[in-house]
Amino acid sequence: MANDADFDAGVNAYQRGDYATALLIFRQIADQGDTNAQNTLGVMYENGQGITQSYLEAAKWYRKAADQGDANAQSNMGVLYARGQAVTQSYLEAMMWYRKAADQGHVNAQANLGNMYFQGRGVTQDYALATKWYRKAADQGNADAQYNLGLMYSEGVGVTQDDAAAVKWFRKAANQGIAKAQCYLGGMYELGRGVTQDDAAAVKWFRKAAEQGDVFAQVNLGGMYDLGLGITQDYALATKWYRKAADQGNADAQYHLGVMYDNGWGVTQDYVQAHMWYILSAARGNKIARERRDNLVEWMTPEQITEAQRLAREWNGRGL
Repeated sequence: MANDADFDAGVNAYQRGDYATALLIFRQIADQGDTNAQNTLGVMYENGQGITQSYLEAAKWYRKAADQGDANAQSNMGVLYARGQAVTQSYLEAMMWYRKAADQGHVNAQANLGNMYFQGRGVTQDYALATKWYRKAADQGNADAQYNLGLMYSEGVGVTQDDAAAVKWFRKAANQGIAKAQCYLGGMYELGRGVTQDDAAAVKWFRKAAEQGDVFAQVNLGGMYDLGLGITQDYALATKWYRKAADQGNADAQYHLGVMYDNGWGVTQDYVQAHMWYILSAARGNKIARERRDNLVEWMTPEQITEAQRLAREWNGRGL
């Protein structure tokens, strides 16, 4: 029978990047029924580490371990069923495997079970049960579950609305680097929800999220620079952050970027650029941008209008 030393040797080879040796060791002890090796072999097939990627082989090894009660493998089987990878997609099957693993305390399975209850996939939608499983995972340090639990408290979904509790969980997730949580935490500071209102703290958290590419944080950070809230007013930096969000297709950022070009704030005044951004924002439903677009044409030549329209088509042609 396999022993811990055998498995540890495989782990050491894996961590060195010697996947060929790791595969050889794991396969030998997996064939002897070792669930850790079976699950790890499934992971290597799923990720194509040292071998041709194969969800079919991954499912085969996950199932062997899962059928013996291995929580990691049960959670992995849940993921395969949820995604329909190498198995017929089935939220019911995913729920079954997530629950088996979650009942053993598997943190990712608990978080995924919370998602299933929240979305009503494979089970009747139940926000209270979603909250229950998010909390179990969050208490074990799962950052996504902490963020989701923060949302539940922020919106009063599945729990009594509680801004202070929302801030608590957003902060835990934010401190683990979850950009969405950082953005929400910034918003709580900006609005004084669950914390003392603090624009400087809002800027701090918006920046952390914005630097990770969070589009809403980029818009918000641009707004803080634009208005000089919690930071020295700087139109050039406001424009920088509006542009980053606008380039991701955010209608509000596109509108604000149009305003910056319209007025020459932080950039050289340019009606063509302003009109282009208004066109893009209006097309995404921003009513104020539509009004600004229509009003600006009174100050533009026909050639400028044509150029702005061409630039908007070209921008849309990028496929965003």
